[in-house]
Amino acid sequence: MTTLNQYLDAGAAKLPADLVIEHGTLANVDTGEFYPADVAVYQQRIVAVDDDVSAYVGPQTRHIDATGKTLVPGLIDGHIHVECSKLSMTRFAQLAVPHGTTSIVSGLDEYISVIGVQGLDEIFAEIKNLPLKVFWGLPYKTPYTIPKSTIAYNVTAADHEHYLPQENCYGVWETVKEAVATQDPDTLKALELAKRYHKPIFGCSPMTQGRDLNAFLMSGVHIDHESYSHQEFLEKARKGLRVVIRESSVTKFLAENIRALTEGPAGVARHISFCTDDVNARDVLAHGHLDHMVRLAIQAGVAPMTAIQMASLNGAEAYHVDDTVGSIAPGKDADILLVDHPGTFNVETVISRGQLVTENGQPVLAFTPPKRSAALQGQLKHTLLTPAEFDYPVAATTGTARVRTIHSVGPFVRKAKDVTLQIRDGRVQPDAAQDVAAVSVIERHGVNQNHARGFISGWSITHGAIATSAAPDDNNLVVAGINSADMALAANTLIDCGGGQVVVDHGQVVALLKLPIAGITTDLTPKDLAAKEIELKRAAEQLGSTLPDPLFYLSFLPITAIPDLAITDGGNVDYTQLTYFDPILKISE
Repeated sequence: MTTLNQYLDAGAAKLPADLVIEHGTLANVDTGEFYPADVAVYQQRIVAVDDDVSAYVGPQTRHIDATGKTLVPGLIDGHIHVECSKLSMTRFAQLAVPHGTTSIVSGLDEYISVIGVQGLDEIFAEIKNLPLKVFWGLPYKTPYTIPKSTIAYNVTAADHEHYLPQENCYGVWETVKEAVATQDPDTLKALELAKRYHKPIFGCSPMTQGRDLNAFLMSGVHIDHESYSHQEFLEKARKGLRVVIRESSVTKFLAENIRALTEGPAGVARHISFCTDDVNARDVLAHGHLDHMVRLAIQAGVAPMTAIQMASLNGAEAYHVDDTVGSIAPGKDADILLVDHPGTFNVETVISRGQLVTENGQPVLAFTPPKRSAALQGQLKHTLLTPAEFDYPVAATTGTARVRTIHSVGPFVRKAKDVTLQIRDGRVQPDAAQDVAAVSVIERHGVNQNHARGFISGWSITHGAIATSAAPDDNNLVVAGINSADMALAANTLIDCGGGQVVVDHGQVVALLKLPIAGITTDLTPKDLAAKEIELKRAAEQLGSTLPDPLFYLSFLPITAIPDLAITDGGNVDYTQLTYFDPILKISE
């Protein structure tokens, strides 16, 4: 453990630096300047940023020549569900850090839903050995769903009493507007504790403006990552929120939200930072991570320095971690990127926690996952299912049923669509001709064995079934399809292998991704996982699906906060009313 005395001596050049970066151009995000500067690093911290750091050089000092390169702070993802990448923490770091992401803010809430908060100790131990910092916020409450669904561990105010005072807890994660509006007692207690301990409250309030926004802000929320329009985004910034632009694999809001800056007041830039929320391996490998967002912002007309500030300092300040990260300055962690040019922003060399991770685009640091304990081994705690259990029974033997389907019109927009379906042998039949498939959500944590049934539309599935046990935020087993036998095979395949994603057609498993870590993530390399993702997508397309990413859409079906409808293990949910609804509207015999 390096002492403060040693750092003070290193800053005074009394101890030699471990690393110096010379002849580069510094992107000083604190002052908005580009100028020549050298950087000296000692024991993972920056100790000097000057025009000459030769006084810090010793016999063992490593030199990096940054001639022609720009030195940029490590990038910060302000809101990400790492587990939604389906990668373990080690493999996610292997994916994201080479793109310049050296810090993330996360609730690790998908893991909590399966292994509980105490189960995170093993995840935190894994993170400690990675060149990736995770600023963790304890979820305001779990489950997030309204009405309440079933998970393995429910976060309550008592957890906030215990964890918020701790050094490794950086705030209250994902505080949704509805929990505040309904004045949920556990949520309000968590917010009061956050204020007591001066920890920021991370908000989630899509499509919230006017009086609704005013009421939400009275909770003390400090940051928000959910805006569907640039007008909403600008109003939130004008009312003091640190607003985060989201550009995920399926929810791409940068082009719309950035208009608050490119068409609005220049001062709004100080409020803006970036996040990816949910990404998959193949998109990051193809396009990048936070570096991709920087390039998109620049292409939209944002000045390179401003875009870099959004991806670094602004996020650090928003989450109250700018004493550690966010800029290249003495005393900060040595998270430094060498990019080709601010305007093109291609990350060529990455130094994170003072470690050289990539150099000139080539990997230097090995990423080796730790041995997993039995507690992290995926297990779907449910008996095998029969095809009949995926049928939707009604009292009438024949006739028709007027049914309300959950109609997907976008990854984060679902509306009601009413259709008439046939009843055969007392069971409502899916109808590929009307683009209506059956859907089930099955409780997998061994709590109550719930099995909710409903109907979805907008998927274009004509045969077969798909299933996933990676399904935020409850990570129950979600199955959709036209054929009940294929749905049962899909569900049972995942129960047998301990979790994953699968596509089944005509009684055959045609694509399978096993997710052995808590049933939601894997230690596959990013490239191997990306290949599996492509295999699953193509298999789902062979079933007729025309969605951009059918398995991603399927995994999101239990998220009740997506307007307007959802389905959890408790039933079909109308989130506009915060209540369950019966999908069978009328039976005609």
